Amino acid sequence: MRVDKYLWCIRYYKTRSIATRACKEGKVRVNGDLIKPSREVYPTDTITLRKNQVNYELIVLDTPKSRLGAKLVDIYRKDTTPKEALQKLDLLKYSKDYYRKKGTGRPTKKDRREIDDWYDSPTDIDDEE
Repeated sequence: MRVDKYLWCIRYYKTRSIATRACKEGKVRVNGDLIKPSREVYPTDTITLRKNQVNYELIVLDTPKSRLGAKLVDIYRKDTTPKEALQKLDLLKYSKDYYRKKGTGRPTKKDRREIDDWYDSPTDIDDEE
C-alpha cells in the first residue's frame, strides 16, 4: 500500500491529498529515509512523521483494505511516539490560548491592565550576588 494512502487510512491525515503533500514536503520518513508519496509500506516498517510540531513514530503492523474507524486503528499500527513529544503538544495548546487572534481588534480594558501588570511585575533575576 502507498504510504500516503496508509497514513490517510489510519487517520493521521484528514484527506489523502494532505498526506501526499506532507510526503512531498519531507515531513514523512520510512525507515529513516525521505520518501515520495508512492513509496510502498510493508509490515515492520517504521514511519516517522512531523505534524503540529510533534514527531510521531509508528510501526506498521499490517495494511488495511480501506479507511478505518478510529477504534480499529491500533490493529494496523503501533504508536512508539515518546511521551515527551506528546507533552510538548499539550504545552503548545496552552500557549496558543493566551495569544489574541489576528483581527480581533484592540485589547479590551481588562486585557490592557493584564498586559501592564505583566510588564510591571518584578523579574526573578538575582541582584543579591
